[in-house]
Amino acid sequence: MKKLMMVFIAGAAIISGCCTVCDGPKDSGTTFARDALAPFVENGQLPGAINVFYKDGVQETTCIGYADVAAKRLITMDDVFMQCSQTKGFCGVTIAILVEEGKLSLDDPVSKYLPEFKELWVLESNTNGVKKLVKAKNALTVRMVMNHTGGFPFEICAKQGNIKGGGWAGGAPLRQTAAIAAACPLLFEPGTKVQYSNTGIDIGAAIIEVITEQRWEDFLKERVLDPLGMASTSIKPTDKQLKTQVEMYDCVKDAPAKYRLQNDMQQRPYNGDNVFASAGAGLWTTANDQLKFYKMLMNLGVGENGVRILKEETVKEILAKTTRPQGMGGYSLGLSAPEEDKEDSWFGHGGAWGTNCMVNWHRKELKLWAVQLCGSPRPWDKERAAAEEKFFKYAIDRSGADAYTGRVK
Repeated sequence: MKKLMMVFIAGAAIISGCCTVCDGPKDSGTTFARDALAPFVENGQLPGAINVFYKDGVQETTCIGYADVAAKRLITMDDVFMQCSQTKGFCGVTIAILVEEGKLSLDDPVSKYLPEFKELWVLESNTNGVKKLVKAKNALTVRMVMNHTGGFPFEICAKQGNIKGGGWAGGAPLRQTAAIAAACPLLFEPGTKVQYSNTGIDIGAAIIEVITEQRWEDFLKERVLDPLGMASTSIKPTDKQLKTQVEMYDCVKDAPAKYRLQNDMQQRPYNGDNVFASAGAGLWTTANDQLKFYKMLMNLGVGENGVRILKEETVKEILAKTTRPQGMGGYSLGLSAPEEDKEDSWFGHGGAWGTNCMVNWHRKELKLWAVQLCGSPRPWDKERAAAEEKFFKYAIDRSGADAYTGRVK
């Protein structure tokens, strides 16, 4: 009886949280993800999750389990959560807008906009606490800071979680973050290696602030969030929004997930005066809002509401494929992207607490995953991957059947 009740609750979560699909794409009528995830919700390993599979107008939307296990609050598409590093892609889009408008070139030196980057030093060695620095030979470019080849650490010292509010959305304003980064030695010669770095993306956002004479988060809201109707996405969620927060949990092997009040990298209060914008990992959002952003990328710059944010070629050339030198892996402007764009290529980004969204513009496909989980193991990943394969096969088969039926009519 208990098992049946858990399955019922999981099913209720799908119904209560995912009805918005009726107003948009066609509901696939499938439950591939729900069926795959239900056992993990039943045993408590997976507190709650949102999963979306989309192909060319057909969508399977799954909301299963809880946003708050203790309160028995079911997870929904409108619950806010930390999207963490998925914020990087939002910064990439704002950079791309300025490139389109001729206000910025990816190969511009960062020092053109932020003079403190004119002279940089590289850490050549660190022996017995003695650091040897050499002057950087290569000019640091906008392209480099946005694709993690600039030589910066993951975070500057003031934003490494060692002070209250000193995480991703805290610590220092973007312009100050950039100044601190410029004063510290680089880890390697710009453009020669890869080091994943929130700092580099924050520098990109600081450049936007200089060019636009606006705070980055204001420019983002004006040019991306508002036009796409993303009213629930911001650096500082309201108190009302936080009542719908997807709570955070630690993964536990073969046991129910354990509640976590906060993570050192992003601490409560989430909307306090201690919180500053971070383009590397600061945005809060909802699954419904995320879909609007990623569908815009999938549709080559046009939102589902018909609003164009970017030109097709802009998305194809500097967002959907790598901007790195050959052999350094795929990454564009704040987005994981292939080295060579092909029909089966995906681009998008993930976040630290398990969120992820990837799109394929060639085949008009999207896969979104939203949880708030720290650590591992995550045994449901394999089952979810199998569900994904089933859905896309189903969608392809159905599209063929629909086309045939249409011809008969």
